Amino acid sequence: MRVISRRILREFCLAHADSCDALYDWYRVACIAKWQNLTDVQGTYNHAEAVGNFTVFNIKGNNYRLIVDLIYSSQKIYIKYVLTHAEYDKGKWKNDPYF
Repeated sequence: MRVISRRILREFCLAHADSCDALYDWYRVACIAKWQNLTDVQGTYNHAEAVGNFTVFNIKGNNYRLIVDLIYSSQKIYIKYVLTHAEYDKGKWKNDPYF
């Protein structure tokens, strides 16, 4: 799959250095994945879940949440948000018009 945009991951890593290895591991796996549906994703990341129109991944033992828009038909992943667990729980990301 093609991951858009890695910049969001880099910026988050600058603020949360302990997340870098886990985020880049996810990125490497996602780039070679050929996911066709959520079941395929959960075969690789069993805690991935659909929330609204997004897919949410637990990162680094659930310390962080990676929120993406997966477009299976075009094999693209749009990174929408990377949040701490506390930020995720506040739910502001759900104000995204695509949610």
